[in-house]
Amino acid sequence: MMYKAKERYNQLQSGRSQFLDMAVECSELTLPYLVTRDDNYKGKRTLQQPWQSVGAKAVVTLAAKLMLATLPPQTSFFKLQVRDDKLGETLDPNMRTELDLSFSKIERLIMDFIAASNDRVVVHQALKHLIVSGNALIFMGRDGLKHFPLNRYVVNRDGNGNVIEIVTKELISRKVLGIEKSKLDPTSNDEGPNEDDAEVYTCVKMDEQSGSWRWYQEVDDMILPGSQSSAPKNASPWLVLRFNTVDGEDYGRGRVEEFIGDLRSLNGLSQALVEGASVASKVIFLVSPSATTKPQTLSKAGNGAIIQGRPEDVGVVQVGKTADFSTAAQMSQSIEKRILEAFLVMNVRNAERVTAEEVRLTQLELEQSLGGLFSLLTVEFLVPYLNRTLLILQRSNQIPKLPKDVVRPKIVAGINSLGRGQDNEALTRFMATIAQTLGPEAMMKLINPIEAVSRLAAAQGIDVLNLVRTPEQMDQEKQMLMAQQAQQELVKQTGQLAGTPLMDPSKNPELADQASAVMEGMMSPQDAPPPEE
Repeated sequence: MMYKAKERYNQLQSGRSQFLDMAVECSELTLPYLVTRDDNYKGKRTLQQPWQSVGAKAVVTLAAKLMLATLPPQTSFFKLQVRDDKLGETLDPNMRTELDLSFSKIERLIMDFIAASNDRVVVHQALKHLIVSGNALIFMGRDGLKHFPLNRYVVNRDGNGNVIEIVTKELISRKVLGIEKSKLDPTSNDEGPNEDDAEVYTCVKMDEQSGSWRWYQEVDDMILPGSQSSAPKNASPWLVLRFNTVDGEDYGRGRVEEFIGDLRSLNGLSQALVEGASVASKVIFLVSPSATTKPQTLSKAGNGAIIQGRPEDVGVVQVGKTADFSTAAQMSQSIEKRILEAFLVMNVRNAERVTAEEVRLTQLELEQSLGGLFSLLTVEFLVPYLNRTLLILQRSNQIPKLPKDVVRPKIVAGINSLGRGQDNEALTRFMATIAQTLGPEAMMKLINPIEAVSRLAAAQGIDVLNLVRTPEQMDQEKQMLMAQQAQQELVKQTGQLAGTPLMDPSKNPELADQASAVMEGMMSPQDAPPPEE
């Protein structure tokens, strides 16, 4: 049965309602602008701000740490490697080092492409939505990434949790689309919040026959011309992300939902403390009705003024809730500490720059605190994101096409490894262990220096062109050095023989001609002295 995009969106909306309600509440306690119930409203709106900023600080800090661990700025989150089963069959095993160096160059090209785009900005926004609402949708278009919040898309999954259908909803100006309402659907009266905007529905489905993704866009129940497109199964531009998964649920659950109770309590206590402090700070003077002191005289008196009256006629209203305020403050501090620890705010390290060790420690901290989060992000984000990026760069000839049956990309974000930096650390520890165990002399006999330098350069992503001498250059320099040593030895021997009586040119004139011939043969034309004028 075929459904129109708008009708299908409304059908799947009911399964999203409970997750959206929870996401809105989580957003109201942390960052109110992230998720709202109104998906059609364009314009000014007033958002209710929470009574505390702990939730906002927690979400922003955790999102920054996730961003640092997922897409490190100074290292690659993946590496290209040759399948081990292909070495010896298709490729020469001795070519592994050269291939690693070539792959390192390709990795730098890909990371430069990502750094020059707006991908990190969109991914950081999606991570905040993942923490708060537990869900996010990213579309990898030609112009870069685009993020859809939970109130603008619905999703349908199969029994195994695989996405089989996505429907998005967005408002786009009809002038941008180049359409008029009367031409598409003259009978429709649904003009939405703004008659100049059109509700654009994008329907994404998995084609079971071809095994590829297909999608199109509808406006006023009519398919937009030129909106139909497709993509391979493993390189889909639609990335449906979840923070935590629950069996049988189409949507994920966020980190904020796990601590919603503490956030509610902290927000209530913060409100009580703020309002109570406001009342307690208000100063009110009471004057006895039968007193001779007049309130008008007291209110008009300035600082240091002298008026007539009795001190016992005037009193001050004080709120006797100091003990209650202290109890509420202690409770709020305890809750705040739990929240900050849960969102990894207490362990913020001050560093001038982000190093590989900093990234590794952050990844370790996240994995210990959040469990298998990296496994989920790897499956639902990093792998399809990398596959799609490789496909785009290969189609545009920015990187060479890689044979899929020989070369495969490997995600190395997380605690298992840290890009090629992990290879560097492992190789360095291996060589240090050999040197400590067998001694430096044994290590120099066992280890190939040229191969070790090449692998270290590949592990650190360094281009060794014109930096490290090749074996051919080293052979040439060795031959030149041997020739120079032979010339120096010949000169030395000639000098020693010249000191003997039998080799004295003054006593044996024939030796003078022989010495001149020898010196002319050792001296190159450019080293010969200039002719005398």
